[in-house]
Amino acid sequence: MRISWLLVILFAACSSYAQDTLSLLFAGDVMQHQSQINAAQRGGTYEYDECFSMLKDRISAAGVAIANLEVTLAGKPYSGYPQFSAPDELAKALGNAGFDVLITANNHSCDKGERGIRRTIRVLDDLGIGHTGTFRSPAERDSLYPLVIEKNNFRLAILSYTYGTNGIPAPPPAIVNLIDTAQIAADIVAAKAQSPDVVIAFVHWGEEYQQQPNERQKTLADFFIRHGVRLVVGSHPHVLQRMERRYNADSTTQSVVVYSLGNFISNQSAKNTDGGAIAHIQLLKDGHGLTIGECSYQLVWTYKPVTGKQRRFYVAPVGELENKPAFFANEADFLKMNDFAKNMRDLYNKENSGFPEALP
Repeated sequence: MRISWLLVILFAACSSYAQDTLSLLFAGDVMQHQSQINAAQRGGTYEYDECFSMLKDRISAAGVAIANLEVTLAGKPYSGYPQFSAPDELAKALGNAGFDVLITANNHSCDKGERGIRRTIRVLDDLGIGHTGTFRSPAERDSLYPLVIEKNNFRLAILSYTYGTNGIPAPPPAIVNLIDTAQIAADIVAAKAQSPDVVIAFVHWGEEYQQQPNERQKTLADFFIRHGVRLVVGSHPHVLQRMERRYNADSTTQSVVVYSLGNFISNQSAKNTDGGAIAHIQLLKDGHGLTIGECSYQLVWTYKPVTGKQRRFYVAPVGELENKPAFFANEADFLKMNDFAKNMRDLYNKENSGFPEALP
């Protein structure tokens, strides 16, 4: 009897220190300008799987992969900037590539009015892709927010907000989550009531094309963390901004702030807008609670070769291609990608904290 109880005690002690792990992947803005829609057209259908083919293995390998869907899925007629409506096949391809969650609260959420909000939600639901940030009604928000994801014995609560919707108010009863600290504080309380291992906030904020976070971003990041959010991930500037780990007194990571991941895919071509980064964050959990493990980034670049008379769009992994000039259709593209890589590494080497570049 004594031996049996001893074994039970030893098993319980070992179990309390058993460690679970979960890898998270965050990508930036998924855009669809008219040239991208034209490039995807194949007769009466649209093909986007090839856009993400070079990153599919890495995205699919993540425990949970999240990106910012900065378009509506409002149906035909499809349109690019300034009021986006992308083909449903784009969302399908993102799901095929391995994305589990698409963020829908951004400044283009109301581009196509209530139809755009409602249909985007319906398409993502039909595809089985998680989403949060926009809702068809207050009742839907009350019942579905925050988004709770369970994976590998981890429970994640995901929040999403945007600074605005380009002056187009959400048509009632639809809701787009706006940055409002009183509402956010209440939402964080509601999120914690779901007993998550970690609360994550995806925030559409900042100034476009500025590589430095502004004071409002810094203040909001501090606000989220002060209220118990462990991971804060940003979008909107369309260029990269720094990534930082924030540490406890005992040098363990308390929280992570990623101010902007830039563009995951787009047709933007101005300096520093033709690419972005993927953030990799590892979560660890044992009997003592959750800790944040390794963090790293991977640079990506939108490669736009012309094959025959048809332009193509690919999200290219910079680290795997920067020494392969023969891969590119012309030297100019190769040099442009490497120029982007140099500029972004200069920024990150100077300003990142605890976020090294992931090896290819």
